[in-house]
Amino acid sequence: MSAQRDDEAVRRYAEQFGNLLADTGWPRMAARVFAAILSSEEGRMTAAELSDQLQASPAAVSGAVNYLLQLRLANREREPGSRRDVYVVQDDFWYQSMMSQDQALARWSDSLHHVLDAAGEGTAAHRRVRASLAFIDFIEEEVKGLSERWFKRKAEIDADLDAQYGPRDI
Repeated sequence: MSAQRDDEAVRRYAEQFGNLLADTGWPRMAARVFAAILSSEEGRMTAAELSDQLQASPAAVSGAVNYLLQLRLANREREPGSRRDVYVVQDDFWYQSMMSQDQALARWSDSLHHVLDAAGEGTAAHRRVRASLAFIDFIEEEVKGLSERWFKRKAEIDADLDAQYGPRDI
């Protein structure tokens, strides 16, 4: 690739992306940390690097990183021979995040079945809960099909990216 990386522009646009994520309900610091790691050249940053780049306290970065780890949007790794943790955004982070949400749907469904049983058949609450369960069932079915289609499409995307950038060093 012949383009030069403009670190300042990348930081500015990553900050804008983080703000967009925050506008959609993400915790603001987690959104900023995620955008910073995602846009970093290596896709990996230490807590100190994040704190420095985002001008945020180590405690704020730690809380944000824990949120991202919980959602599987980032992983914690150790550099060989180092005691410092490095936070990494994996290539399939969106997929992993969506699949963890799919697992949450199954737990919601199980819980709502208990509510349904207790709500009393024929009541307004029973009807609302049944409608909620129907929606969750629909989403679960769609996610399965979406996952299958994604694997096929991802293979095409990976081939295109490998042709443009060369194979990844994994």
